[in-house]
Amino acid sequence: MQRASVVFRASGAAASRFSAAHGRVLCAGLGVRNASNIRVVTNTKRPDAAAAATPDAPSTPSTTKYVESSFSDNKYTSSKPTDKPADKPAFDSDTAANGDLASALFNPAEGYLQGSHWSTSFQGMATEPFESRISDVLMAPITESEIEIKPDGLLYLPEIKYRRILNRAFGPGGWGLVPRGAHSVSGRTLSREYALICLGRFTSQARGEQDYFDDGGLATATEGCKSNALVRCCKDLGVASELWDPAFISQFKAKYCAEEWVTHAVRGSKKRMWRLKTRQWEYPWAKK
Repeated sequence: MQRASVVFRASGAAASRFSAAHGRVLCAGLGVRNASNIRVVTNTKRPDAAAAATPDAPSTPSTTKYVESSFSDNKYTSSKPTDKPADKPAFDSDTAANGDLASALFNPAEGYLQGSHWSTSFQGMATEPFESRISDVLMAPITESEIEIKPDGLLYLPEIKYRRILNRAFGPGGWGLVPRGAHSVSGRTLSREYALICLGRFTSQARGEQDYFDDGGLATATEGCKSNALVRCCKDLGVASELWDPAFISQFKAKYCAEEWVTHAVRGSKKRMWRLKTRQWEYPWAKK
């Protein structure tokens, strides 16, 4: 299998902050799966492949993919990777609005958002309440049997429950999440801003985040980031609002939860953790 070297041309005031982590995320978004060497150059000329070769270079076949990029304080944009350098930049940030853009993770002007005002619009915000039927579905008391608890004691409702509530209120296709900017990465945390649109009206906006531990988990992290934003947006609609009510949280824990000392089966370490009274501890944790 060929090894791919990827060269990013970075420019702008924030070019020095372009890290290998950004490069790995972009490679995944641009479909470069076998990148073994990610380089960033800040000069205006592409590196010459012949000049870059060294006597000790491995004999394994290698290709270099060039990505025309502009990384600044306000935005990051990128073009599709190409096997050979072009005479002219493949992407011009000044004409991005009219260009054919690749769907890159850090590209705030992704193709499917071109011509859509929802990436910036607040149309319909607070114009009038939703009809009573919709409000009753959104603000219905939470079903206690659907509530889960994390080991650290945080109560939560599985993300799929929020989607079901929105589907009952607005119908499938009557609501949607719209990205309001590019993905950003800090350490091993991926985040992105989303807006919740219901029946053609801006309803709420929130930033979702998700940790990832290796490059193979980026696709899952982007989905988790979107789901996290959805849960946060739903707070403004009153969905599962009890989970942010201290009085409800205390009563629920006292009635349905237990906090116990448990031992890790491999490390032998002990930790105080929470569980539902209807559940048992699962490996590697056990009460001893």
